[in-house]
Amino acid sequence: MTFSQSTDFTIQDVKFESQGVILSGSILTPKKVSAAVVIVHGSDPVKREMKFAKRLASEGIAVLTYDKRGVGESGGIYVGPSVGTNNIDTANLNLLSQDASQAVNTFQTYLKDKKTPIGLVGFSQAGWIIPIAASKNPKIKFMVLFSCPTITTLEQLRFQFYTNGNNNFWENHTETDAREHIKNDPDKYQFVETDPKKSLNILSIPGIWLFGEKDIQIPVKLCIDQLNTMKAQGKPFEYSLFPSLGHNTSSGDIIVPFDISVQWIKEKALSIKK
Repeated sequence: MTFSQSTDFTIQDVKFESQGVILSGSILTPKKVSAAVVIVHGSDPVKREMKFAKRLASEGIAVLTYDKRGVGESGGIYVGPSVGTNNIDTANLNLLSQDASQAVNTFQTYLKDKKTPIGLVGFSQAGWIIPIAASKNPKIKFMVLFSCPTITTLEQLRFQFYTNGNNNFWENHTETDAREHIKNDPDKYQFVETDPKKSLNILSIPGIWLFGEKDIQIPVKLCIDQLNTMKAQGKPFEYSLFPSLGHNTSSGDIIVPFDISVQWIKEKALSIKK
């Protein structure tokens, strides 16, 4: 177990078991901990998210970040390709949700104050993984979702194939075009879809979604409509929309969504502790 220290936080390497494989990660512990989060990956073969974790830790948030299954020092098999069937097939999303859940269980054993609320913070594909994990693990107290879908996996693929990586998509298409396409387009792949709303509908923990209006991976306004429906039913869900941003609302040079997420995490942790 390696242990290193910065001025604001310590970094400790950890290993934990999930579904028969050993996953490797790092725990970043600030001197004064206000909340704790486990980082859940997007669809790519991602190692532990140290840059993002250090930003959180320097704000007083303890973090466990781990190499995705089959990537870096973690065992198991990474399921790809990034776009297609097996990456977002129900079996894989359920498996990744169990990894996130086990990370939370492990993290709690390392926290000095066992009452520190632990949440999940994730990107993109994590929008399907986090609600599944949270609906099955009561230790998960809140969710922060950067550019995460509330639509089904098949609906997301229909939209992604329609935009086809065109950054100027929204200059040439209307919201109505996009919704018609998502509703009616024949599927290129056949697999059992995952609908995050099934898990979200049984959750009562707070969540915040951070969206970029120019996103061409997920149809943001449709997701916002779905969140508003759930909010109207009393769900403690919030969102922020950034008109100038695309899918990457969490990258290092984008300050505002990150700052909003940090402030939100601290406020929710405080009210959960009370």
